[in-house]
Amino acid sequence: MGTAMEQLKQWIEEGKRIVFFGGAGVSTESNIPDFRSVDGLYHQQYAYPPETILSHTFYIRKPEEFFRFYRNKMLFPDAQPNRAHKALAKLEAEGKLSAVITQNIDGLHQKAGSKKVLELHGSVLRNYCERCGEFYTLEDIMKMEGIPTCHCGGRIKPDVVLYEEGLDQGILREAIYEISHADMLIVGGTSLVVYPAAGLIDYYKGNKLVLINKDTTARDSVADLIVTGKIGEILGTICGIE
Repeated sequence: MGTAMEQLKQWIEEGKRIVFFGGAGVSTESNIPDFRSVDGLYHQQYAYPPETILSHTFYIRKPEEFFRFYRNKMLFPDAQPNRAHKALAKLEAEGKLSAVITQNIDGLHQKAGSKKVLELHGSVLRNYCERCGEFYTLEDIMKMEGIPTCHCGGRIKPDVVLYEEGLDQGILREAIYEISHADMLIVGGTSLVVYPAAGLIDYYKGNKLVLINKDTTARDSVADLIVTGKIGEILGTICGIE
């Protein structure tokens, strides 16, 4: 185990209020593509760029196109938690980790057993009728064709934050609270370029800011420890997850 891994292991063993903040890289080891990776959605060819399709304006103006893309490229009902998800759930169960803050919308942290998960960008597992508010599951949406429609005739919208939409302020406040009270902040699987989420790490005032990523990030210069590699392998090894 290298020096950086040994330091991370020691800090985790000492931690009493660890917070984890993660992005798309946490789920790539569960075979969910990273939007900004070389072979991710942003580098594939469609009639419209993904950031256009996943905007509120596009959702309103071209809902059929939106939902065709959404079903094909955003839903992974068979995805399973990887070693990173399982390691974080274990740390929470041991009383070391107080919250997971995620930019992902796949629900894999909860599937792994994590209880305190703050989903900045919502979840594909939750869907609501825009007219009557009735709840629909991911399975319900998968069974429908075209624009998902409620029995009342209203359109069913995924509970995900689209481009041009604001983050849930209650979740944002809770995330800020957790980060500002953390004795250790582990940031993994995110390039830290998407705001306002990336700005959350500025609320951490401790001296154990750890960045785990395969590549350099926009905030490497402020980290107390950088561990390079796959987050599942790193956390899995440290936490004894096979």
